[in-house]
Amino acid sequence: MWWRRDRKAKTADAGSAETAARGAPRFLDPEVLARIGSLELLARAVVEGFIAGLHRSPFTGFSTEFTEYRQYNPGDDLRYLDWRLLGRTDRFFIKKYRADTNAQVTLLVDTSGSMRYAGRAGGVTKLQYAQFLAASLAHLAARQQDAVGLTAFGEKIHTHVPALNRTGHMRTVYGRLSSLEAGGETRLAETLHEVADRLTRRGVVILVSDFYESPARLAGAFQHLRFRGHDVIAFQVLDRREVEFEFEDALLLLEDSETAEQLPVLPDVVARGYRERVSTHIETLRQTCATNRVDYELVTTDRPLDFALFSFLSRRAGR
Repeated sequence: MWWRRDRKAKTADAGSAETAARGAPRFLDPEVLARIGSLELLARAVVEGFIAGLHRSPFTGFSTEFTEYRQYNPGDDLRYLDWRLLGRTDRFFIKKYRADTNAQVTLLVDTSGSMRYAGRAGGVTKLQYAQFLAASLAHLAARQQDAVGLTAFGEKIHTHVPALNRTGHMRTVYGRLSSLEAGGETRLAETLHEVADRLTRRGVVILVSDFYESPARLAGAFQHLRFRGHDVIAFQVLDRREVEFEFEDALLLLEDSETAEQLPVLPDVVARGYRERVSTHIETLRQTCATNRVDYELVTTDRPLDFALFSFLSRRAGR
């Protein structure tokens, strides 16, 4: 399965993944995706485009588990030939694989006020991008017959769909996911502790948030989830302007999306210090995730969805 830590695979590095992604037949722009009215259709488009690109990349077999050998037949893919066995026995055998399925996947989506931000008028908000990404991952998991659940939160958990694998369940997931709206403050660390207490079965927890929370507070929450046996994946979703702080205005009025507090600033004066603080926060978060064995990926809302999946899965498969 594509998210299991102990799965071994023959893959290229992240740079090769980026090259493969650029060659995919569907290089989906978030602003194009925003015009699709149905999250289910969007998820199918992203995943099918991703899978098509995957077949052209060096990822073959990353989501499978070895089961047995069979004798080589002319026309078989030589990538599956066991060369070591050939060297020992002088006989040609192909490795057969089967998909590892039936995991429980829980998607956690942050809907706090800061997720409402878009760098420009008419642009994709962080919440929209989170919805696109979560829907794509849900479709990819369901495609492998895994149970998919959804939990959305701001100041508290307000949406919960238990992880199930049955007919019609994904329509519920897509429907609840598409109805999410951003607003209010966030209590990310507290929410993760609550989720860790709620989930009774070990599984995969995928968290999508802008992570405006102290990494020190998150460390305890990550440890709680890991102690319960969950494989945790963290996607930090930011707008490009939040990272680079490139504004042409001489005077800028900043407003806190969660508290509505306003602050006038001179971009030229504060830009350098702002970038340094954001860079420090991202790097500290990255290190906190690594220390607690949480897979971390930073994505910006201008990044195509299939590209994000390639970049992320290449690192997981390469473990």
